[in-house]
Amino acid sequence: MVRAGLKPGARLPTEKELADEVQMSRTVVREAVKILSALGRLSVQKGRGIYVAQPEQSSWQQSLANFLPADLRQVDELFEFRRHLETTTAHLAAQRATPAQVRAVREAARQSSEAADRGDMDAFTAADEAFHVGIASAASNMFFASTVDAVRRLQRQASVIGLAGAAGGSLRVAAGQHEAIAEAIAAGEPDRAHALMADHIDLTAHQFQREIWRRVVPGDGDNS
Repeated sequence: MVRAGLKPGARLPTEKELADEVQMSRTVVREAVKILSALGRLSVQKGRGIYVAQPEQSSWQQSLANFLPADLRQVDELFEFRRHLETTTAHLAAQRATPAQVRAVREAARQSSEAADRGDMDAFTAADEAFHVGIASAASNMFFASTVDAVRRLQRQASVIGLAGAAGGSLRVAAGQHEAIAEAIAAGEPDRAHALMADHIDLTAHQFQREIWRRVVPGDGDNS
């Protein structure tokens, strides 16, 4: 189907025509169609034919597609989810990280500290990304790794709105937390890594909420 360039909704030849095309028996083709239909790749419509199935979005995919970075309720839910997700990856990373993964996480933390000292937001953002993705990879679970990647893409959307122009002092505090989390992972201390990551996500959430409040009520942000 990929080779033929068929798109969702496209009609395929009949089983007999497919068998002739691939030079296999109709029994083999029929079984292949059954398997692809069960996997959701094909749609067999009685009396009409075989079609390339329309991709279905899971509720998880749908929720990501509907995320609104300016909706404060959704952003709060995102931070809540991140807290549970990334405390778990930090906990697992402290148990499972290889020496090479530990070095990568430490290096990302170091780079975030250097960027914070320079007040370089772009460099800090890149190092921050490498740090969190590195920890997710070190958790050695592809589902955690892919979910952290997806959630952080949403986080970037929210940060553009809520954390643009974040103060250098805030970056330095976050970088210090990176360093502490990296050391807990390197030392193989899962409980400490978990607790430090919770504090780190909470800090980011608080910074976001404070910045939003400052923009809504100028001059009052420091009182939140």
